[in-house]
Amino acid sequence: MTDVPRDPIAIDVGEVLGEVLSDVKRSVTSLYSSLVTRPTGRAVRSAIQLQVEGAGTVSLSLIDFSEVSIIDFSCADEVVAKLLQEYLDDGPPDAYFVFSGVHEPHRDQIETVLTRQALAAVVETHPGVFGLLGKHSAGEARVWGVLEEHGAIDAEEVDALLPGAEDREALGGLVRRRLAFRSPASGRVHALSRLVHHLL
Repeated sequence: MTDVPRDPIAIDVGEVLGEVLSDVKRSVTSLYSSLVTRPTGRAVRSAIQLQVEGAGTVSLSLIDFSEVSIIDFSCADEVVAKLLQEYLDDGPPDAYFVFSGVHEPHRDQIETVLTRQALAAVVETHPGVFGLLGKHSAGEARVWGVLEEHGAIDAEEVDALLPGAEDREALGGLVRRRLAFRSPASGRVHALSRLVHHLL
């Protein structure tokens, strides 16, 4: 059994938008053919889900917003919040996501929809700079920072790096919320940012 998800997939939302836009144009009026409508967001999410479903039982995806100039609340809900919510339960596929290219035109909309639904995501806001966006506790943010600093925490390192019971509980919360990946083979907990670094 592999320690980490194999072959992380990179998904360029700008490319996906270009692919689905012609289908949206055929199915709805021109009023709904822009990149800031719920039908467009729903079509993009469906296209992303097809790639995720084909990636195997455990997958890690880098969702790149770099080529998206504007995203409204409905698209943030469809493409980010509903995508995360779809894979939060324990059933296969076991999917993890990192969102890159999340700049100021996107940040407020994405954070608002995530917070409203008590969701959180790992995002890259600047090249090589990652953070948590959405609803998370101070403890989760602190422990996520420790994990981000180390890249991975082995099972035998947990007590030394996270001596408090509340920190260990927060680490478990990060794993349950798919903000970190725990290897079923070794018990090592990985920062998602490190697992997708070669795709950036």
